[in-house]
Amino acid sequence: MDWSSGVLGFVAGLLISTGTAPVGVSGAVFLVPVQVSVLGVPSPAVTPTNLLFNVVAGPGALLRYRRARSLGGPLTRLLIAGTVPGVVAGAAIRVFAVPGPRIFRFVIAALLLPLGIWLAARTLRPAPPRTTTAPTAKATTALALAVGVVGGFYGIGGGSILGPLLVGRGVPVTAVAPAALASTFVTSLVGAGTYAALALTSTGDIAPDWPLGLTCGLGGLARGYLGARLQPHVPDTALCLLLGALAMAVGTLYAVQGLR
Repeated sequence: MDWSSGVLGFVAGLLISTGTAPVGVSGAVFLVPVQVSVLGVPSPAVTPTNLLFNVVAGPGALLRYRRARSLGGPLTRLLIAGTVPGVVAGAAIRVFAVPGPRIFRFVIAALLLPLGIWLAARTLRPAPPRTTTAPTAKATTALALAVGVVGGFYGIGGGSILGPLLVGRGVPVTAVAPAALASTFVTSLVGAGTYAALALTSTGDIAPDWPLGLTCGLGGLARGYLGARLQPHVPDTALCLLLGALAMAVGTLYAVQGLR
């Protein structure tokens, strides 16, 4: 990695984390286009590099949430219990079954675009209370497991999917954001380690791009703390719309790139 790539990676991580930390998203999903289109990170190494970004960038926002005493709790434990085994399975599928970038873009578009539209629609036109009951503990863990597989497959940590789903089901953003970020951090740590282990026994660009992941992560670490501080000062409706808009923007971008 040359110095210009390092600077670009740091700035990208810095800007992305400022906007995503308040809604419980690490920002790795928005780092993928930068890695692929600007920095030229090969596939599937882009996935563990994203996970490494999550590991380095996460503590800034988590520290703020811990000081505000909003970190931990049953939701965090349920999410971690599901996403950790899921990310290991997703990493294995990514390395041995679908290493190419084209399907990568289409599946992410298929996940994020309708999810963002759904969340924005429910925010602008709230459903009756009976239809927004928070999911049970078993349902939450099962959802986290499925999202963990996707996170291990694509290196997005899972917060960008768990956040809209849980908020759309009636869980407050103030509860979802710290739990999703904590889950993303632990899951990404396990996922990056899984890819590093797989790289020892497989050929190809499987291991993370360590210098780039660390550089991007340092940018995210610097601004993620500030992003988390913004959350208490922004209304829940605005945070929900932001999360939905981010999901729609990235889903649209991936769909266009996949078609090209």
